[in-house]
Amino acid sequence: MHRFANPARFMRLSARLLPWLAGATALLLAVGLYLALIASPPDYQQGQAVRIMYVHVPSAWLSMAVYGAMALASIAYLVWKHPLAGLFTKAVAPVGAGFTALCLVTGSLWGEPMWGTWWVWDARLTSVLILFFLYLGYIALVGAFDDAERGLRVGAVLVLVGTVNLPIIKFSVDWWNTLHQPASVGRLDGPTMDTAMLIPLLVMALAFTLLFAVLALVRTRAELTWRKVEVLRLFQAAGE
Repeated sequence: MHRFANPARFMRLSARLLPWLAGATALLLAVGLYLALIASPPDYQQGQAVRIMYVHVPSAWLSMAVYGAMALASIAYLVWKHPLAGLFTKAVAPVGAGFTALCLVTGSLWGEPMWGTWWVWDARLTSVLILFFLYLGYIALVGAFDDAERGLRVGAVLVLVGTVNLPIIKFSVDWWNTLHQPASVGRLDGPTMDTAMLIPLLVMALAFTLLFAVLALVRTRAELTWRKVEVLRLFQAAGE
């Protein structure tokens, strides 16, 4: 993986991948939305409100997956000093925050007709809200330093500390008696959902994952370009 951490090689490879990833993302989103909103049946208890699930669940999965990717990149940045890892972490933090915000909003929209309330201080909901604040805290902390490298290092430490929240989010419905329902897909004994709902959900999850990949590449490329501009400015100022 060291050779892919080379910024120049990353820029060349990402330029080739982006059109294909963007096309696959658009196609899967179109298919997934058709399956979720039109082809899939309403739930026998929740009715049409169950369709919120096809956006809520993938955004919840991605909110944790993006933070996990940030944690791995933070380790690579702190241990092996890969500059691309630090820039990747900075680039994808707003994307992860967006997925987490979407998870919270759609969860509230789904919870109101099902639970009779927009919000409860449930263990799952509260831990996801903490995850959202971790994203915002990282973004604010990295931007607070004039020295970009120091900001990335301190931010990487915050990301690693915040990983303790990920297992809490995942297992909160098993550890405590919560209002949020237990897992229906990621179970050792297999999914409990009907295939008519499971397939659209998995298609939407894959579409969201590809969307993250596209946004991650675009934003990381932008961070690299901005870093090059800053370096050129420094050289120009030194020359003058």
